[in-house]
Amino acid sequence: MRVYENKLYQEDVSYAAKLNLPWERLQNSTIILSGATGLIGSFFVDVIMFRNETYHMACQVYALARDEKKARERFLYCWKNSWFHFVKCDINKPIVIDNIKEGSYILHMASHTHPVAYATDPIGTITTNIIGLKNMLDFSLRHKAERMVFLSSNEIYGENNGDTEKFNEKYCGYIDCNTMRAGYPESKRCGEALCQAYITQKGLDIVIPRLTRSYGPTMQITDTKAISQFIKRAVLNQDIILKSSGTQYYSYIDVVDAVTGIFTILFYGECGEAYNIADNNSDITLKELAEIIASYSGRKVIYEVPDKTESAGYSRATKARLDSSKLEQIGWKAKYDINTGLQRTLRILAQTKIE
Repeated sequence: MRVYENKLYQEDVSYAAKLNLPWERLQNSTIILSGATGLIGSFFVDVIMFRNETYHMACQVYALARDEKKARERFLYCWKNSWFHFVKCDINKPIVIDNIKEGSYILHMASHTHPVAYATDPIGTITTNIIGLKNMLDFSLRHKAERMVFLSSNEIYGENNGDTEKFNEKYCGYIDCNTMRAGYPESKRCGEALCQAYITQKGLDIVIPRLTRSYGPTMQITDTKAISQFIKRAVLNQDIILKSSGTQYYSYIDVVDAVTGIFTILFYGECGEAYNIADNNSDITLKELAEIIASYSGRKVIYEVPDKTESAGYSRATKARLDSSKLEQIGWKAKYDINTGLQRTLRILAQTKIE
């Protein structure tokens, strides 16, 4: 069974697609998104395709990704649909798509988002967040986009300086920029600054969702984030491996709520503004997270020392909790707390082939 064929997953897609949002703005429109096969992008595409089929929204979706085979497998259900278009491309090269009408919605979701990728491809990590973004911004200019969305990260906040419990959108913590690991957060920071430059100098309409640590059944099996590895091992009926003391205190968000947050920002966000997407009921230490997942799967938590590559890619932040009140003020509300979201994710993946 593929994830999009799962009944629980379909319920989540339906929930997101039926929220009280101004969907009419997407009627007969075009959406172009990079990173379409990723955790967030794939769920986003599924929501649009659901609305196309259920409400005849007639929104053309252009899904950009590097791996056509992977994309075909993920979107097999809509591969030949007249509203779906796959575009194989390297986001770090100028983007050319023929016959795109003006007034499209463009989203840059492509990015390395897990530790091993940061450590083994630090150049690609940085260039996707800066050069890839610039290519999407230039594409948006050429085609007079209605709105551009740059998916940013909680990592831009750096380390908590001990002066706040939660990060609001104005907070700026410490990052040691003279390290390999700084490539991801610093390039996200630079990407946000680049967006502000295009707003001021070119007049683009841009909004910036800042996602906290995300999880869900659309996760990539190769993802080396701690939560993704915990979930994978639980589904495979293996003990959960924790490669630290687990005292890190973070915010998390289910993919359902991540995507509804992005749609809320797409429709209601103010140009130039950044919005945290996090859930007050999903703040938890890494140790507690591992123990919860282990308890759901009937396994135990094992402590191991990370290897050199893994350690090089790990975040240095020990406390990173996000304040989502700004997003809530424009109408967003999370559906799943950490317990419910994890239970649903594990149930869906247990019924889906995972290797």
